[in-house]
Amino acid sequence: MKELAGRLAALDPDAGAALHVIAYFDRLVEGRAGLEALVRGAAVLSGCPARLVDEERGVRIRVGPDGVRLDGGVPPGPHWMSAPLEPGGVPAVWLELAGPPGPGGVHPMVVERLTAAARVVLDRTRGRAPIRRPGDDPASVEVLLDASAPAPARRRAAGRLGLGNTALARAVAVAGAPPAVEAVPGPEARPAGARRPAVAGGRRAGIGPAVPVLGLPASWAAARVALRFTAEGDERDPGPRTVYADDLGSLVLLADAVGAGAEPVPDVRALERAVAAAPWAALTLHTVAFAPSLRAAATELTVHHSTLQDRLAQAEQWLGWPVRDPYGRLRLQLALMTRRLHRAPELRP
Repeated sequence: MKELAGRLAALDPDAGAALHVIAYFDRLVEGRAGLEALVRGAAVLSGCPARLVDEERGVRIRVGPDGVRLDGGVPPGPHWMSAPLEPGGVPAVWLELAGPPGPGGVHPMVVERLTAAARVVLDRTRGRAPIRRPGDDPASVEVLLDASAPAPARRRAAGRLGLGNTALARAVAVAGAPPAVEAVPGPEARPAGARRPAVAGGRRAGIGPAVPVLGLPASWAAARVALRFTAEGDERDPGPRTVYADDLGSLVLLADAVGAGAEPVPDVRALERAVAAAPWAALTLHTVAFAPSLRAAATELTVHHSTLQDRLAQAEQWLGWPVRDPYGRLRLQLALMTRRLHRAPELRP
């Protein structure tokens, strides 16, 4: 595309410039750039301030031609170019031209591509639901969690989310939902072994460590790993629906070694055969793997101790290794967790 734009510019400068604009915004969209990056690109390409306003979804972004975010702004001028986000809607995108645009030029193409790209990002990060609270700002969350975003841009995003620069916060990765951040009042002081609350709504969730707001990209990466260790919490997929990255310790090495969607290792295939062979197998094996004793496991499963012994004898035949000695129990624990890691989590940006 770059080579084509160069050749076309030699023949028709306006057409070459327009093709450059198209390629520029296409790269931003493919790179999942945020709204501020789109408006900044429009301002730099057009050489004048650019503005994006979507009152319904709580968006007000204005960037100068030097790429610096601007606060406030004056009412639209007579020479400004504008476009709605939806056909027949009110203007939402502006180029703040100081005078009438000359013949040709890239301004109409910048408006068109900015509008199209902004619509893609808004639909991705905010959907069609209106923003009802100042903190409900998925676009700012996206910037805040982006390690490639400049620190000033992430500080501004933190401010829009109500997070002070010295506050602690953590990222939350929820299956089938956009990323989220939540403020943490201070270093978490919880007694060893105390239960942490699950995420409201019952969805699987990975919780990143509490960090200063500019460290949230690392918290987000850890939250995504923690999400991979979650389970549905039912009889077919027993286990915790909420996992804190702080609790994983050296288990993160297992996540590094097991790619989501990769070919399962033999122990996981054996576990899948056992789960398919009997409706009680998944829950029984999980409970035995993580309960403090077999009697405690029988109590949790509400079965007689002899019944549990019979089940385990059958399960050991399906698995091909004993699960009632320490080594076999560890092998079972690793197989259960690896089974979760093989499942690709549902993550939306």
